[in-house]
Amino acid sequence: MRNYCITTDSNSDLPKEFIDKFGTVIIPQYYSFGDTVYGDELNMPPNEFYERMKNGELPQSQANNPAVIEDKFRAILDKGMDIIHLAFSSALSGSYNNVCMVAKELLEEYQDAKITVIDTLNVSLAETIMLIKANELKESGASYDEVISAIEEFKTHIHSLFTVNDLFHLQRGGRVSKTTAVIGSALNLKPSLSITAEGKLSSDGTIRGRKKAVRNLVEIMQNSLDENTDFNIPVGVVHANCIEDAQAVANLVKENTKFTNIIINDISPSIGTHTGPLALGLMYYGKVQ
Repeated sequence: MRNYCITTDSNSDLPKEFIDKFGTVIIPQYYSFGDTVYGDELNMPPNEFYERMKNGELPQSQANNPAVIEDKFRAILDKGMDIIHLAFSSALSGSYNNVCMVAKELLEEYQDAKITVIDTLNVSLAETIMLIKANELKESGASYDEVISAIEEFKTHIHSLFTVNDLFHLQRGGRVSKTTAVIGSALNLKPSLSITAEGKLSSDGTIRGRKKAVRNLVEIMQNSLDENTDFNIPVGVVHANCIEDAQAVANLVKENTKFTNIIINDISPSIGTHTGPLALGLMYYGKVQ
């Protein structure tokens, strides 16, 4: 049986410790300020990225590069290994389709190989949670097909909740209207956002004030857990240059649920382009959506 490699994209916000632990190959997503493109060999520390946004600079996000995908996949295939790729939601980016296109072309050349692109229908540390699960299954001896089948079921349990501090960046990306952004900002309203079962960003109402919006993330989480929830699965908390708020969310999760393993990381700039500074996200295993 051929060995296989589990890959993902940089929008997974996969912490370095797991990249090193699993030897994960990462497909970069790109972002730019003006004519300078970042995301592969050239990167910007997240705190610098969000400070530049805070000071009024407006970045742009870009999808992955088919040529880079091909190079990274070829390096794996040339070692005689198959590939399972966990992709950023197809409903939010063209990146999934780019990977599928490259995979199809490579399989015409590497006819004995297998490449499966799983649409996670999710974002950020939700992808990381799936990648950890997939690697745990692999290490336990699961076959290529068993991992794929398990992750396709597992992903239906993964929830992603967000709140942002400034509606302007969502408005700029066409997620909310200009009127909503202006009124919401004036009234200090913070949106309650989630990723749907179809992988789309959904606006689920607004909360007045930052502290209530932070607590609301955990309250929604509590309502989507049940007796079948596996509390051994890691929880993800992501932030856009607001580590104190991320720690507060992590503490609330520990105080109000049985989850104890919490991963905290920065929101990658390619996602942060749309959320803006001070965004917060909570990802976890719960009821099927």
